[in-house]
Amino acid sequence: MQRYRQRFTAMPVAFYLAAPLLMISPPLWALEATVSGVSGPVEENIDAYLQNIDEERYTDLRLEGEIRQRTQEAMRVFGYYEPEVEVTLAEPVRVSIEPGPQVRIETLSINIEGDAQDDPPFQEALNDFPLKEGDVLEHEPWDQLGSEFSGLAIERGYFDWGFTDRRMEVRPYQESARLYMDFDSGPRYRFGQTRIVGSHIQPERLKQMQDFEPGDPYLAESIALYNQRLGETRWFRSVTVRPRLQTAQELVITPTGGGAAWYDSATASQPKRPRLSSAAFASALSVGQPNDYRLPIDVTVEPADRHQFETGIGYATDVGPRLRFGWQQPWINSLGHSLNHDLYISGPDQRFTGVYNIPLEDPIRDNYRLQYGIRKREDNDTESLEGTVEFARRWEFDNRWVQTLYVRTTYEDFTQGNLSDEVWLYYPGIQWSRTRTRPTRFPLWGDRQQLSLEYSDTLWGSDATFLRVTGDTEWIRTLGDSNRFLARLGVGAIETDDFDKIPPSLRFFTGGDQSVRGYSFESLSPRDDDGLLRGGQQMLTSTLEYQRRVTGDWWGAAFVDNGNAFDDWSADDLKTGAGLGVRWISPVGPIRFDVAHPFDDEDNDFRIHFSIGPEF
Repeated sequence: MQRYRQRFTAMPVAFYLAAPLLMISPPLWALEATVSGVSGPVEENIDAYLQNIDEERYTDLRLEGEIRQRTQEAMRVFGYYEPEVEVTLAEPVRVSIEPGPQVRIETLSINIEGDAQDDPPFQEALNDFPLKEGDVLEHEPWDQLGSEFSGLAIERGYFDWGFTDRRMEVRPYQESARLYMDFDSGPRYRFGQTRIVGSHIQPERLKQMQDFEPGDPYLAESIALYNQRLGETRWFRSVTVRPRLQTAQELVITPTGGGAAWYDSATASQPKRPRLSSAAFASALSVGQPNDYRLPIDVTVEPADRHQFETGIGYATDVGPRLRFGWQQPWINSLGHSLNHDLYISGPDQRFTGVYNIPLEDPIRDNYRLQYGIRKREDNDTESLEGTVEFARRWEFDNRWVQTLYVRTTYEDFTQGNLSDEVWLYYPGIQWSRTRTRPTRFPLWGDRQQLSLEYSDTLWGSDATFLRVTGDTEWIRTLGDSNRFLARLGVGAIETDDFDKIPPSLRFFTGGDQSVRGYSFESLSPRDDDGLLRGGQQMLTSTLEYQRRVTGDWWGAAFVDNGNAFDDWSADDLKTGAGLGVRWISPVGPIRFDVAHPFDDEDNDFRIHFSIGPEF
């Protein structure tokens, strides 16, 4: 039986319905027609076929024939092959239809041959096919099935696929149709060896990031995932992962007279060489040359710049003007180690931090980190000079939760209110966190979770014994295209017998842009005997916010915030702020402007909050 080979995924039925229209240039005048006799999808499809007719280009007789022909074509996809169509040329044009009987399926024969006959996705596609013998003939499910078979073939490595039979025999006079589809997938190709070109990182480290091994069945999804993982390492400026279509595959897939667009793209990195004709190749196979169904994978990478610099200037009512300078080294050796430094300067807060990253078997998910930094704060009743060194082990799981186990050493020379001290703290901790957003710049859906446990004890030389727990959760959801909701809850607690030894960096303060608006930054906490901020052993904050799109990238907002820091938690001590705001999704990120009223501050009627950047 003759075999018809196809090398492109079959196009969806929408293309077939619209193809005659796409070949017609946009008309100066569109035809206005009133259709009667049919309704629903049939009427909508007729309207789609008629709307691009330019009346000025036709005589009355030709226009009537064109309308009738297009109407009949539009109805065939729903099984109406002998409608009676009357056209009245008036303003508007009237199309009266007597649809007649629909063609029904008399014979339905669909077969899968080759390795795909035992491949579950193909069987699922076949089982989900909605038509059966006796049903009205509809073209769309039939075309979609062929498209799905060909798409699955390309995605799952059946590169020799083809339809040995694909027919739709329609007998309008018998009101019947016979449908035949025989799909031959041929053999399924498998992954071969991976060849890496241009890498400054050890090839074995890159191969560890594959989710496939030589000999595994080919999956296009695995190629895309590998490409993505290599890009996420930040080791490379560019990454290309392609199967090498060579020898038998190349000769079979490439049609006589030149390759298809997808083939040319897939083999762009391969040297060009003469190809045999199909007949010559068939003759070569007949002498017993074995087939090799393994596809080598070619990885071509270009190293990223070894030194990268970033600068940023911003403003927020909490800290005023702020400046940030970043120096990143995404790779410093062939093992893929990286080193990042960050300098942040604002009026009340200056800090310099560094992170040395040591990737493990999966560089994206598993690593060791050495973090260090120095920080100086002068804000409200807090003065602090802090130095920190931390060694951490980080895991990211399949559900996107990140677990970090760390040991931290902190020295802090501080004055908090009327208390001054110097402390050395040595404490381990563990943190679980997860952040999900889409899209990233201004999330319309997302959530962020975080829970941390830290413990210090004088038994190992630390100046204080404490157990510190913090947690927060934040959710963003959107209803329709114009209603955005945000909810946030934060909690914290310190259990200790000597709170005076706890430095300001570990105490709790609330108030400001990210906690309780209407109050200045970190101005809410218990106070000492002199009325100065002392910091709290406990903390609770919550936010409810509703945003409504006004126009384009402009949104209005209404919000209510509650929270405070306490020594002994009490609902009566919660402070409340509420107000209105504006959100603008600028090219540099969301800009937020809020006016908030503090309900528990007799000295202030309102406070303005301004910040740049996403909520999380």
